[in-house]
Amino acid sequence: MAPTLTHLADLAGARLVHTDPDATDPTVASIGLDSSTCEPGALFAAVPGTRTHGAVFAAGTPAAAVLTDEAGLEILEAAGEARPVLVVDDVRAVLGAVAAEIHGHPSRGMTVIGVTGTSGKTTTSYLLEVGLLAAGHRVGLIGTTGTRINGEPVPTRLTTPEAPTLQALFARMRAVGVTHVVMEVSSHALELGRVTGTDFDVAGFTNLSQDHLDFHPTMEDYFAAKALFFRPDSPVAARHRVVCVDDEWGTRMAEVAGEAVTVSTRGGRTATVRARQTGQDATGAQRLSVELPEQTLEVDLPLPGDFNIANAALATAMAWAAGADVDAFAKGIAEVAVPGRMERIDAGQDFLAVVDYAHKPAAVAAVLETLRGQISGRLGVVVGAGGDRDPSKRPVMGSEAAQRADLVIITDDNPRSEDPATIRAAVLEGARATAETTGAEVREIGDRARAIDALIGWARAGDGVVVAGKGHEVGQLIAGVDHHFDDREEVRRALAEHARQGKEQA
Repeated sequence: MAPTLTHLADLAGARLVHTDPDATDPTVASIGLDSSTCEPGALFAAVPGTRTHGAVFAAGTPAAAVLTDEAGLEILEAAGEARPVLVVDDVRAVLGAVAAEIHGHPSRGMTVIGVTGTSGKTTTSYLLEVGLLAAGHRVGLIGTTGTRINGEPVPTRLTTPEAPTLQALFARMRAVGVTHVVMEVSSHALELGRVTGTDFDVAGFTNLSQDHLDFHPTMEDYFAAKALFFRPDSPVAARHRVVCVDDEWGTRMAEVAGEAVTVSTRGGRTATVRARQTGQDATGAQRLSVELPEQTLEVDLPLPGDFNIANAALATAMAWAAGADVDAFAKGIAEVAVPGRMERIDAGQDFLAVVDYAHKPAAVAAVLETLRGQISGRLGVVVGAGGDRDPSKRPVMGSEAAQRADLVIITDDNPRSEDPATIRAAVLEGARATAETTGAEVREIGDRARAIDALIGWARAGDGVVVAGKGHEVGQLIAGVDHHFDDREEVRRALAEHARQGKEQA
């Protein structure tokens, strides 16, 4: 049964304004932040924005009531608002709990598994999804590449949706029989309360490296946001906490978590779960040994790279913590494919071509080191940096690329509202400074399609090339306009053109 407005006010610790004491206490069946999609009879959550307070848009909604703060109430009263208003100090602080109550706390009826960290969230979530499906569960997935319910795509815009959307998704998943939900949990979601009200069974930590410092003032602040998922006293702490301790941030997170399942791929003898590579083929596919407390699994992993050993070990440990059949889970991992993550583009060429989402310094370094181990020839990369994001990582990305590649082509990523040339200049600064020592060739080609053409045209037998930064994305944001652009399509096109030119010259 849908909760009443008075009940929600009590839950949120809200002050009720504009209510008729003689009227029937209305029930609320939905809640929304978006005024354009708010349903009749819903509770409209009016939050302060960077430019405009959401209360400005309340009048245009068919909502039955409004949840807002004191500043929002002033705006509503100035506009002559007569509907009931729930007033709280901080809307986002209560939004998750209110949304969960309205939807009947759907996460309590499923096993909810959350993955956080800088890199590896998407790959780890895909490994969990495919492994849990193989273990016989009905699985929902929420993350960067979208949302799926029992394998069917569901449109969403954020890595971790806003609390009302998230709780509605949970309710929808529960209604169709989903037993396990796997979701990426971003630092923004933790900081902004998007996952408050969610009942997590397992939380997993991949790693931490420089990213999102446009949102978090320092790395310590970034770590503190992630730690909200693991601190035992946190309202979103999971019952079971699983932490990869391959880096110093992981070691610190394990200490924060208290009782935690720890995962190591670097020989840490005290770790709960340990993994190592026991074999690798020419494609980069790996054979792993994963040691759990009571058994050792042999895992076939079709993904290359040391970082994917860590992702697979973490996913397996999380499945074990969730009580899944880990033997069936391990067999399922062999079928994983992650769009835009170390995705090989094969058109019959005699060199290795890969598209990867790497858009952080550590991720660029890891991808290039992985490819270097798979080729006998030279290594080339196309790389850029996004606009309206942490500018301090731009020269570092260029430096990491020039430290490891023979050819570095600096191009545009998603400039957004910034001048693309300014962004490229910062990446170039780091690349050229490092190239003075390494001897890497550094080029600047702003047009991303032309940059990919140049990279493919440069490659010869035995080489490896990677187009980094956008991965699965199918758009390029330039001056507020989203243009269709898919690195995978462009690499295939460039390979076809490269092959045609080769035939003409033969």
